[in-house]
Amino acid sequence: MRLVTFQTGGVTPKVGVVAGEHVIPVDGFADMNSFLSAGDSSLSVAEKIEREGHSAKTKYPIRDVRLLAPVTRPGKIIAVGLNYRDHALETKQPIPASPMIFAKFPSSINGPEGAVVLPADDPQGDYEAELAVVIGRRTKAVAEADALNHVAGYMPLNDVSARRWQFADKQWVRGKSCDTFCPTGPWLTTRDAVPDPQALAIRMRVNGVVVQDSNTSNLIFGVAALIAFISAAITLEPGDIIATGTPGGVGVFRDPPVFLKSGDVMEVEIEGLGVLRNRVA
Repeated sequence: MRLVTFQTGGVTPKVGVVAGEHVIPVDGFADMNSFLSAGDSSLSVAEKIEREGHSAKTKYPIRDVRLLAPVTRPGKIIAVGLNYRDHALETKQPIPASPMIFAKFPSSINGPEGAVVLPADDPQGDYEAELAVVIGRRTKAVAEADALNHVAGYMPLNDVSARRWQFADKQWVRGKSCDTFCPTGPWLTTRDAVPDPQALAIRMRVNGVVVQDSNTSNLIFGVAALIAFISAAITLEPGDIIATGTPGGVGVFRDPPVFLKSGDVMEVEIEGLGVLRNRVA
């Protein structure tokens, strides 16, 4: 099932479910966080709406709505650095012995087709295609064997980075948390529709050219291991996002380096999860 946050005619955003070529609203929820917090009951409602979509009284052609970030205001965005072997090697750093986590601020959230605005003071904007995990229920100190049961679903994410700030600061929060620097979407694909999150092709295209091409099977620390590691210290809540890391091929480590410029179009495509498209401004 594909869940969205969408807007029509400038009205208040709504939670919806994609049924074929239409979006059908799921009434009664202020946002995706409240939908996910309702647990199995809200999912059952959405599943029924999807099944009976042909008879829905209110539905919108997907081409006529504005899709927003599926989770418009996550409580936390926890990202993972150097979590693909080829990316660790291109940075000339050792393979991590444990997950390297850092934060992106929720104010960096952006949606599909939203403009990614590069800061004037850092001309070294860069792309990072990533698999995002959205938490579905309160999670604390969960065992790895049970961790995937706490996942609501998955979506593409672009961990846009201001490299000069990132490396100059010696920590990554400012360079990773600029406004618009966390595009997600186009929808949240529920856990039941993704049998194995460790078997998904992932790629990044810039202006139609493939610059990253890998598979989530190449993650050093898989989704379940990350949830167990993070939740040992930090309580995860419905709507929280884990960005699982990017494969090799980012711009800063190319020879010569290639940075984003105004007008560039970035596309993150993950097998079965859709294409996240954003233009640079």
